Amino acid sequence: MSKVRRALVSVSDKTGLVEFGKGLSELGIEILSTGGTHTALEKAGVPVIGVSDVTKFPEMLDGRVKTLHPAIHGGILAMRDKEEHMEAIRHHGIEPIDMVVVNLYPFEATVAKPDVKLEDAIENIDIGGPSMIRSAAKNHAAVAVVTSPAQYAPVLKELKENDCRLSEETRSKLALEVFRATARYDSAISQYLGKKLSPSELFPKDLTMSFEKLGDLRYGENPHQKAAFYKDLFDWTPLSVATADKLHGKEISYCNVIDLDAALAIVSDFEKPTAAVIKHTNPSGVASAGTIAEAFRVAYNADSLSAFGCVVGLNRPVDMETAKEIGSHFVEAVIAPSYDPDAEKHLEEKKNIRLLRTNVRVKREDGRLFMTKVKGGLLVQTDPYAELDRTKLKVVTKRRPTEEEIDAMVFGVKVCRHIKSNTILLVKGERTVGVGAGQMSRVDSAKIAGIKAGPEARGSVLVSDAFFPFRDGVDAAAAVGVSAIIQPGGSIKDDEAIAAADEHGMSMVFSGLRLFKH
Repeated sequence: MSKVRRALVSVSDKTGLVEFGKGLSELGIEILSTGGTHTALEKAGVPVIGVSDVTKFPEMLDGRVKTLHPAIHGGILAMRDKEEHMEAIRHHGIEPIDMVVVNLYPFEATVAKPDVKLEDAIENIDIGGPSMIRSAAKNHAAVAVVTSPAQYAPVLKELKENDCRLSEETRSKLALEVFRATARYDSAISQYLGKKLSPSELFPKDLTMSFEKLGDLRYGENPHQKAAFYKDLFDWTPLSVATADKLHGKEISYCNVIDLDAALAIVSDFEKPTAAVIKHTNPSGVASAGTIAEAFRVAYNADSLSAFGCVVGLNRPVDMETAKEIGSHFVEAVIAPSYDPDAEKHLEEKKNIRLLRTNVRVKREDGRLFMTKVKGGLLVQTDPYAELDRTKLKVVTKRRPTEEEIDAMVFGVKVCRHIKSNTILLVKGERTVGVGAGQMSRVDSAKIAGIKAGPEARGSVLVSDAFFPFRDGVDAAAAVGVSAIIQPGGSIKDDEAIAAADEHGMSMVFSGLRLFKH
C-alpha cells in the first residue's frame, strides 16, 4: 500500500472541508490547494500550499485554468512501480501527489433551477476537476481519490489506523465512484445542452442517460426475483413516483411502483377531480366528478370485485371524506398531491397502506419521451397523448351520436390510451363501466367489457383502441346494449362494421386516432 504524503484538495462543496483538512494535516500530509478551497483552509489555520506555487504559473481566465499543468498531472499519473515514470518526474522536478480530493462544479444543481441562463450553465461545466479525478482514478493503484464529503470520515479513519495508507480495496472503490460520477456529469451536460442547442432533435444519435438508486425493493414482480428502484437524474419533472414522498405504510414493491405510475398517468390527463383504480397496470375503474371523494367512490364501484387490493391515483388533495371512502376498502397504495392532516391520520390507522404525496398539482406534462427496454436495445417514442378534436370526428352511421355520447367518447378516449391492447372500454358520462383489456382478439375484449359492465352496459359508449377487423366486435357490443361506438377506422372491412352498427341502430364515429399500448 502506498503511503499518502501529499494531497491536492480543491472542492466546490466545502461541507466538512476544514475538519478533513485538519485531519490530513495532523497526519503530516502536505496539502496543495486552489482558489476558495485554499482560502478556507488557510483561514482555518490549516497549513496549505497554493497550486500556483507548485506550477509556477498563476491561475488565469477567471479560474478556468489552474490545475491543468504537468506539475499536477505528472504528479498524479506517474506509476510508482515504473522506474522510467519516476525518473521522468524527478527530471522535471515534479513531486508525486498521493491523494486527490475534488468535487465538481454543481452543474446538475445549476441547470435544475427553472430560471437558469445558458451562460450560467456553461460556467458550471467543470474542466480541471474531472481531469484530476479521472487521472487519479486511472492511477488508483498508487493514488487515492476522494470526491464526496461523505467519504471524508471513513477515509480519514483508515489513514489514521494504517499509517497514512489506504487499502487496495478502498482505493478501487473510490476509483469506481469517480468513473460513475464523471459518467453522470457528462450525461447531465449532454442532455441539458442537447435540449438547449438542438431543441428540434427528438432522437439524438447517442442517447445518454443516468439513474440514481433510490433503494432495493423486497423483490421483483415475483418473490424469486431481486429488484431495485432508480430515479432518472435528468428527467426534471416534479411529478413522478420516483420524486413522490412516501408518508406511511409498508415498503413500496416493484408492482406497486408500476401501478402507481399507471394511476398517476391516467389522472394527470384530467382537469376535473378524477380517480383511477388500478389492478395489474390496467384501470378497473376511472371517474371524474364534482369532488374527489365522489370520483373515487364511482371509480371503485365500477368493478368493486377487481378493485380489491388496488392502487389508487387521485388528482386532488385527499380530504377526510375521501379518506373514509378509501379506508373502507382494501387498498394497497394511494398517490395524491397532498393529504389533509386529519385524512392522513385516518388512513394511517391502516398499518400497511402505502401513502405517497407528489407535492405538486397532478396534471399532464407535454413533450416527454417514452422508453421501453428490450434485450439489446431501447425503444423511444413521443408522448402517446393526442387531444381528441370533437369537431373532426367522422360520423359513419345513419344515426348520429348525441352530445352526451360525444362527451363520453372524449372522456373514454383519454382513459383508453392508458389500457393494454387490445382494449374495449365502455363508458357512461365521465365514468368507466366496463374494461376489456389485453386480449389477443378484439371481440374477446368486447365480450369481457360487457361482462364487467353488466346491466350498466345498456346505453353505454364503446371506445376501441383500434379498428374492428370484423363485424363480430360490433355485434358483441350490440348484444349488451351499447348505443354508440368510437374507433379509429381504417380496416379493409370498415363497411361491414358500419353496416352492423346500422343494423343495430347504433351510432359509430371514426376518430382516426389509434391508441395501442403494449
